[in-house]
Parts: sequence; C-alpha cells; structure tokens
Amino acid sequence: MEQLSSKIFPKKERKVKVLQFGEGNFLRAFVDWIINTMNNKGVFDGSVCVVQPMEFGRVDDLAKQDGLYTLFLQGLQDGKIVREHEVISCLDDFINPFRDYDKYLAYAKSEDLEFIISNTTEAGIALDESDVDFTKTPKSFPGKLLSLLEARFNHFNGDMSKGLDIIPCELIDYNGDTLKEILVKLADIRNMSDEFKNWLVNANRYYNTLVDRIVPGYPRNEAQQLQEELGYEDNSMVVGEVFHLWVIDGEHRHQLEQRFNAPKAGLNVLFVDSIKPYKERKVKILNGSHTCLVPVSYLAGIDTVRETMEDAQLKKFVNEFIFNEVVPTIAIPQDQMVSFANSVLERYANPFVRHELMSIALNSITKYKTRILPSVLTDLENNNFPSHALFSLAALMAFYRGKRGVEDIKLSDNKEFLDLFADLWARHDKNEASTKDIVTEFLGLESHWEVNLNKFDNVTTFVTECLDEILAKGMRAALAKVGC
Repeated sequence: MEQLSSKIFPKKERKVKVLQFGEGNFLRAFVDWIINTMNNKGVFDGSVCVVQPMEFGRVDDLAKQDGLYTLFLQGLQDGKIVREHEVISCLDDFINPFRDYDKYLAYAKSEDLEFIISNTTEAGIALDESDVDFTKTPKSFPGKLLSLLEARFNHFNGDMSKGLDIIPCELIDYNGDTLKEILVKLADIRNMSDEFKNWLVNANRYYNTLVDRIVPGYPRNEAQQLQEELGYEDNSMVVGEVFHLWVIDGEHRHQLEQRFNAPKAGLNVLFVDSIKPYKERKVKILNGSHTCLVPVSYLAGIDTVRETMEDAQLKKFVNEFIFNEVVPTIAIPQDQMVSFANSVLERYANPFVRHELMSIALNSITKYKTRILPSVLTDLENNNFPSHALFSLAALMAFYRGKRGVEDIKLSDNKEFLDLFADLWARHDKNEASTKDIVTEFLGLESHWEVNLNKFDNVTTFVTECLDEILAKGMRAALAKVGC
C-alpha cells in the first residue's frame, strides 16, 4: 500500500504565514484543521511551518508524507451521528531547530510570516533563567521564540510593522499575557536593548486563548482497517470529536479577526473582550457536570459518561443541574449558554468515546471545590437553592465510603481526605458518629472550602437528608429527593 503523499493528494502551493511550535495530535486536529478549513473556504490562503519544540518529535514523520495526514471527526451533532474524514494539507515545512537552527532563524526574515501559534504543553510556557545562549538552539519555548524575534528585529531594523500575532494554545490561565511577561523577563536577563524590548512588547501582539476539542489521537486499534478503507498508508492519522471551540481575547483581537477570519469560514472561533467568562463556562458546565455526575452515576451502577446520558433518570439529573443551577450563574448571553450546554450534553453521549467515570473521579473533593462550589455559592446568594449540586455532595460523601454494594471503590485523592473519610465512616459504623456528624464536619472544613458551608440556611439539613436516603434506599430511590 502506497504511503500518503502529494503524489496521491496534490497540494496547492501557499505562502507560509504561520510558524507553529508543536506537532502533536491536538494542534493537528484543531488549529491545523481550522487553517485548512479557512483555506478551503477561501478566507485565509496560507500554510504552516511546523517547529519541533523538543529534540525528539514527529516533524520527520510528517515530512515523509509531505505534511499530509487524515483527520477523522466523529461524534454527535444536532442529535445525529457524524463520522467524517478529510486530508489536512496546510502543513508545508518542517523544522527540527536542534538539528537545523539556521533554517529556523531564517524564518525571522520572512515577509510572509504573520502568526506564531503554539502548544508546547502547560510546562512549555515557563521561564528558564539559564536559557540565554542564542548562539545555539535555546532549550525552552520562550527562549526559542525570543531568539527568533531578536533575529526578526535585527533583520528589519526594528520596523514596528514587522511584529507578529502570537497565539499560544497552552492550557494555562492568560497564556498570551504570561508568555509576554516571560519573554520580557528573559530579555532583561540577557540585557537586551531598550529598543528591542519596546519592539518586543509593542510591535508584536499577544492573545489569550481557550481551546476545546477532545482529541483521542492516533486510532491504533483501527489503524489497519482505516488504511485499507482509505487505500493508502497514513502513519499520522488522528481522531478528534466533532465539537470545537477557540476563544481569543487581546487588545488587537478585532484586527486579528480580519487577518484570521475563522468565523467567516463557519468555525466556532470567538474573538471576545475577555476570556474569563468563557473559561468559567467551560469549568462550571463541562468540568463541573462531570464532577457532579460521577458519584451519583457510579453509585447508581453506571460506569461511563455515555451510559449516564443513555439513562433517563440520570440524564434528567445532569440536565437540571446544568440548566437550573449553573447556567444562571454565568454572565454570557443566554443563547450562547444554551448552545454550549447542549453541545456538552451531545459530547457526553458521543458513541465513539468511552469515558470512564473512575478516570474522572481522581481528586473529586478538590474538583468539587473548584468546579461546582462557585456555582453553589452564587446560587445561595441569589436565593436559588442548588439541590442537585448539594445532592451530588452527599453522593460524594457516600462514594468516599469506598463501597458500591459489595464492590470496593478504588478511591484516589489526597491522603488527608482519604484519612478523614476513613475515620468518619469507621466512627459511623461503630455508632460513634451520625450522618449529620459526618456532614457537619465535612461542610465545616474551612481549610478546604475557605468557608463554613454549615452557615447557609438548610444546607446541612438537606445534605444530611440526602445522605441518609442514599444509605438507606440506594442511589436510584434517593434521587427522588431532587425530583429525579
């Protein structure tokens, strides 16, 4: 079988407008797919040079296929099963800077280059104060980027019009602002000129981003079958879900949208005043509902997220938690909130993804605090009693008893929480502590919650009643407490 290449799939020549740090599955299934779509829709007309951020990586494998690879998108969309594939053809050049530093720096001189995009993992945007020797390839991503920007500044004699749009996709808060701060600190450490530092900050444009798409990666178990169906060998194929979201903020976002007009291509890319509410939406709805449903569904005999959505009783519980208790706490237009919430529910029902509840259950107590508690507190302040969220908290306490029927639950959390619940439930089993004692002690754990949750009207009583129902009747019957 012949390997995928431009002989099989001819490519259109385009100018390299994007220098992309990272060659992993996510960038190829998300950013490169977006660029490819914009090219196909006639709103961009540019290609990508991929820079390998570490000494070991995949740029050589990509180059062997002329940058071509097959992307499979699969999931639910508007209630219908979607499974489609396309060849991504926007990757045109490949650099391992540890092997060819001169070729890397040569891109600093490019008149066509406009964008820097990166995903070098959360650890990639970090200051390495020792990374100051630019006569060879810098070790860190900020070091590599600063060396390129210095070369560009020198080549164009500090021309303020030669700055770049710098769009990091690493999953850290305010990734663009953080990257800019690190570049400035590294420039200070290297005693670079004030003229350069002014150009670094004011000629280049930095953006904060939020990215969202589940990318399972290379379909190892199906690879042979898929290649037979495609009729060619593809060692870089990648699988992603249908849903995608890219939120971008920054002072120059309106100008960026003109140059990188993904919305015009029908893509779910948003240029916004602040990324904060969109991150809040993702954390509260997507991550929060995950954490909310885990102890409830698992103790109801369910093992995966998809099976939860196929169970009428549990689906009702999740729906009501999201729409009644979370959506009202987020300051985003109602239509956008409803659309996002519905997309989350479709993602949960994706027949191509098996998401184990126990894989989400790791560190559930901390996750409850960061993902669900902010909504609970806002609801309580607004006199909207968050019964589903508090029922889930009771279920979490029952979950940390470590039993599902006769089956042991392999709890995974910080030792302090495991020890706390081991002691509380041991005392309960010896009739030394009531369920109300367990609830009161846990809700009063101010060192964790940063607030005594017992102070709120009816919270302690309601959570205790829910826990009593779960222990006495089982999860299915106890859900009647919240009308499910």
